[in-house]
Amino acid sequence: MCKRFYIKANEIGILYLWSDFQKILQPGRYTYFGWGWKVKTYDLNQPEATIDNLELLLRIKRAEIEEHLLIVRTGFNQAALVCLGQNWVSILPNQLRAFWRGFIDVEVHIFNLQESLELSAEFVQQMRGIPLNGVKKFQISEYEIGLLYVQNNFVQPLEPGDYAFWCIDKDVTVKTLSRIVPNPDFPLADILVEKHPDFVAAYCQVVELLTQEVAIVRYRGNAIAILPPTSRKLFWQGVEVEVIDISSDSKLSPKLVAELVSGRKEILALSLNSLHICEVPAQHVGLLYINQEFQSQLQSGIHAWWLFGRSFQTETIDLRLQNIEVSGQDILSKDKVPLRLNLTAGFRIQNPIKAKNGLSDISGFLYKELQFALRAAVGEQTLDALLENKGAIDRSVGEYIRAKTSEYGIEVDSVGVKDIILPGEIKTILSKVVEAEKAAQANVVRRREETAATRSMLNTAKVMEDNPVALRLKELEVLERIAEKIDKIQVNGSLDSILTELIRIKLD
Repeated sequence: MCKRFYIKANEIGILYLWSDFQKILQPGRYTYFGWGWKVKTYDLNQPEATIDNLELLLRIKRAEIEEHLLIVRTGFNQAALVCLGQNWVSILPNQLRAFWRGFIDVEVHIFNLQESLELSAEFVQQMRGIPLNGVKKFQISEYEIGLLYVQNNFVQPLEPGDYAFWCIDKDVTVKTLSRIVPNPDFPLADILVEKHPDFVAAYCQVVELLTQEVAIVRYRGNAIAILPPTSRKLFWQGVEVEVIDISSDSKLSPKLVAELVSGRKEILALSLNSLHICEVPAQHVGLLYINQEFQSQLQSGIHAWWLFGRSFQTETIDLRLQNIEVSGQDILSKDKVPLRLNLTAGFRIQNPIKAKNGLSDISGFLYKELQFALRAAVGEQTLDALLENKGAIDRSVGEYIRAKTSEYGIEVDSVGVKDIILPGEIKTILSKVVEAEKAAQANVVRRREETAATRSMLNTAKVMEDNPVALRLKELEVLERIAEKIDKIQVNGSLDSILTELIRIKLD
């Protein structure tokens, strides 16, 4: 019995007899007699050969195997890259791999992982876009710096470019930091400073402060960070650092106030956790307390202090004339009439320190004392006296409150009762009294006018009695008034008869 085999031009075969390797067959036709012959063909377009029992074959047929196959064996700390034409294959440690020779160019590169995990730029460029097992690739942009970490331990900085590293059984990561941002968040900055001084010296600027020092870090003239005492911070090189000693004076200079408080909102946001800021408006005065103790009086303007190690309290006091209202006070007058009064007072703080040190609540004190004074003044007078002279209440309350406030540096400018509100029944009674008084006054006037009119008529009658001409003139006057109301008059006889004899008036 014979068995024939055909190996194509792009193939290669391995001849087996009862599963035992015999030889490697090139492309062509083959005939073998007997039983148990078998040929396994391989497509040379797939250059890697998967051969059973390769390790054993290398022991017994090494010369023949290596004549047709490129054998790649990696040790415990080795890895390999195999270039197969335009493609690449990675081989991990402790592996045995075989590749056919001749059909596709095969090139092998062995790497010692103990010496370096980084692949050279030559390999990185050739492997661009090709995923490889056991290899991590990173790209650092032109505005970034990369920090290479192996097993979470910093190894080296990476300049802009493409990189590739073996990551077999090791965690290889790259953390990128922007060079545009002068104060990036450096991972484990203290470790970098203490363990990697070469990197810090080449790329960074370290700011380390003592217990009574504060630092302002600026980049291109703008503040980018405010550092508290005892802090340590890394920045890229190129920043400007101003260290300020706050052991003796924690107040900011006007120049710093203008920069950190009155400047841009972004800078003010940096300062909020570091500064105590007090703005004293015009016509006001500020009082400064440090660690619960009064320190000084502040004039109008913006003031700021470094917070670190101290507690600050500031309070502004208005020096202008202020008003206080005491409303809805229900008080009994001396004659037991219930009244409701509203009082207003104007005051001005002359000595803020004396007022604040002596009084915990200035407005509350004034309100209480005005209330007491008003009750005392109203309770000493009857309703009639109050209604006749409201100014007496103002004077009494004013004298009392001025005596009380003078020792606290408060000047009371004016005191006045705005309203005296009577109960409904008292209003009704007073209305009736006023109405009766006005009615009596009206009667007196009416009687006086009637008496005068009667006296005038009596005098007129006496004149007419003694003087006929005057009587005749009066008659003519009456006749004239009557004639004004008559449309037509008919006269019979002469005019004299009208005056002396018969007068006939005809009404149409």
